[in-house]
Amino acid sequence: MKLLALAAVLLLGGCAALVTHYPPEHDLPFSNAVRVGNTLYVAGHLGLDDATGLAPTDPETEARLLLDAFVATLARSGATPDDLVQVTVFCSDVSLYERFNAVYREAFTGPFPARAFVGSGTLLRDCRFEMMGVAVLP
Repeated sequence: MKLLALAAVLLLGGCAALVTHYPPEHDLPFSNAVRVGNTLYVAGHLGLDDATGLAPTDPETEARLLLDAFVATLARSGATPDDLVQVTVFCSDVSLYERFNAVYREAFTGPFPARAFVGSGTLLRDCRFEMMGVAVLP
């Protein structure tokens, strides 16, 4: 499933907030990123196959799809991976730690953001990984 997004700028208590909406047919009760001042809060992202809407069978492919979706949300919000200061990765099986790290290193070149890797149990859509984060924009 493609995550088509439209961005709208709102004024909330004097702080500009960038809210990225999913298409109406998804009817999801959250935004995938919210900007307050120069801080961007990025909601949890999954690594789903666009064609099936499911997690791929291979953990590395799932991790790449997750990171691609996450970086795309950053870009739509005017940020890059270099702007990230903190990420949290939820993982259904912590034995996949090194396999996730191998793919994660491909997505980040410069100083890595602070990160937590949390064993979570079952994730939505039988995904192995979900990632959320915070970026600070110039």
